[in-house]
Amino acid sequence: MDAGKSGNIRVLMFPWLAHGHISPFLELAKKLSKRNFQIYLCSTPVNLHPLKEKLARLNFPLIQLVDLHLPPLPDLPPHYQTTKGLPHHLLGTLENALDMASPTFANIFTRINPDLLICDIFQPWATSLAVSLNIPTVHFVTFGAISNPVELKGFKKTGVALPNISGGSDDQNGSESLSLRDRIVQCLKQSSDIMLIKSFREIEAKYIDNLSILTKKKIVPVGPLVQEPGEEDERAEITEWLNKKDPSSVVYVSFGTEYYLSKEEREELAHGLLLSQVSFIWVLRFPHGEKINVKDALPEGFAEMVGEGGLIVEDWAPQKKILEHACIGGFVSHCGWGSVIESMRFGVPIIGMPMLYDQPLNAKLVGEVGVGLEIKRGKNNRKIEREEVARVIKQVLVEKGGENVRRRARELSECILGKKDREVDQVADELVKLCGINHSQVW
Repeated sequence: MDAGKSGNIRVLMFPWLAHGHISPFLELAKKLSKRNFQIYLCSTPVNLHPLKEKLARLNFPLIQLVDLHLPPLPDLPPHYQTTKGLPHHLLGTLENALDMASPTFANIFTRINPDLLICDIFQPWATSLAVSLNIPTVHFVTFGAISNPVELKGFKKTGVALPNISGGSDDQNGSESLSLRDRIVQCLKQSSDIMLIKSFREIEAKYIDNLSILTKKKIVPVGPLVQEPGEEDERAEITEWLNKKDPSSVVYVSFGTEYYLSKEEREELAHGLLLSQVSFIWVLRFPHGEKINVKDALPEGFAEMVGEGGLIVEDWAPQKKILEHACIGGFVSHCGWGSVIESMRFGVPIIGMPMLYDQPLNAKLVGEVGVGLEIKRGKNNRKIEREEVARVIKQVLVEKGGENVRRRARELSECILGKKDREVDQVADELVKLCGINHSQVW
């Protein structure tokens, strides 16, 4: 269908198979659909199934979910075709399966016939396909600009052959030789002159500018892209517990959907919470398939010592609803980019406990912006220590020394709310120009 005749620009979105990537793609899809873009969001059925009912309930008729079925592999049943709950040793298998699904994706691409591909930066064969069909591709980076130069240091000199997307058996596993950096470099070499990033200039101006120089692309921030709390599922018992607490008196503790604390980390964090004497709500997760009793996972007698001062929630909690609540005064976080942005959006100071990937850099940014403090690890053993956990929690939530952090968190939240969707308006303008369509044909 021709975009000019239909009044819609048809956009195929293709994120990496992780919740932290799919969620921002979906939030961007919602905002663009309100600006008359027709969105097709493509992922595996296990990733899309939870979204179908929500989208129908929220009434987004211009968003369609498109199932991508990966080839059956012995170690990768359908419920493992996502990074959520995926055993770490199967991550390479998931990457290979996605690469092997490139012919299926090509069929989807031909059927939809999009005007534009918005893609993650790990699937170079998807970018190659779009280029071969003269369809512009825009990459959407779902983590902060501060972490990107780490992956792109070899941008100018790296050159590797791309896997064939035709599906021939001799090339099905050709992408195994591609490193993560090589994948990113190949994607960027083929895509358009603009790149979207889930960030905003008020917190990352210098890093966004550095990334633009490094990639020789115009970096267009899309803003925070935080899901509205009202769209989350209810957990009435959590709200009832929070309602009994004083304003800014509770610390929220959560480490995302894909990192699990070790037994030692759980022990030190638990004792640190006790030492802080601050009320807390702790979302405790365990690896998929491991049957661990919550009581056994925590220090002996912990529940009795905490009493009504703490609430343990297993596996999942409505994070946006919790952060929005007036009683939350701090967030002990792994500093995944999504959690950092959500804290900023709701004005909650961050108590950083980074673990891996981009998290240490995100924690550094939190300190630079002034909206949080980091729990420092022991100098010799690099381990979390309970006394340090308690010290930082008390400083951020209670003590006079944390006043600047609390004030800065409130100010940044007000800034985000005041801007509304100005970044998304700019994104929409850039995409319309890229497709060569007059604004009057779209809006």
